[in-house]
Amino acid sequence: MNEALGLLETYGLTPTLVAIDRMEKAGDVRVVQCELNDLLGVVTKIVGPAAAVTSALEAGRAAAEPMGGRPVACLILRPDDRAWEGIHSPPTFNPLIEQDVVFFPNYEPARPAADEVSLMKQEESFALGFIETQGFTAVYEAIDTACKAANVEVVGKEKLGGGYVCVIIKGDLSAVTAAIEAGGPKVEGLGKLIAAHVLARPSPSVLALLPKP
Repeated sequence: MNEALGLLETYGLTPTLVAIDRMEKAGDVRVVQCELNDLLGVVTKIVGPAAAVTSALEAGRAAAEPMGGRPVACLILRPDDRAWEGIHSPPTFNPLIEQDVVFFPNYEPARPAADEVSLMKQEESFALGFIETQGFTAVYEAIDTACKAANVEVVGKEKLGGGYVCVIIKGDLSAVTAAIEAGGPKVEGLGKLIAAHVLARPSPSVLALLPKP
């Protein structure tokens, strides 16, 4: 491949998706896949012109760092075709956490759901909310409180291993903000809060990587 390859590895799903949003908005890059690393982290693989990938990685690191994501970034210029066979991962299911551990953007251009995604991208007030914890009891209590606090919808749930679990909600920005502000504090005493974050106007790749309900 002639494009540059960017790798950004972070701890936690929330810092990963926030970093992807920032990277895609920073330059002309494309998300190829995200892969769980079995150590509570995710490596995101992006491609594009070298300058764009460089800018995107810098933006992604800047977004993930203050969230405790401990980002590690790497730029590979014109990766060797033989090396690509080891870098690019096929769909993989992990029976221990009962889910796929390699995520591919699913834009679904020909399906009716794509119309909804398109409307989401155009709606300035649309937002995603993330509550990520270490401990399932904590996230279940938090998300119940969040849903009772505002008119939001649960998009899905992802597990990263090690007790890390992230529940994602969507809705109007004000509703999502109220829900996250209500749900986040409920984690205290039940588990460890990794992130309680609101992402306004998420990028296309973030929407395409969301777990299915």
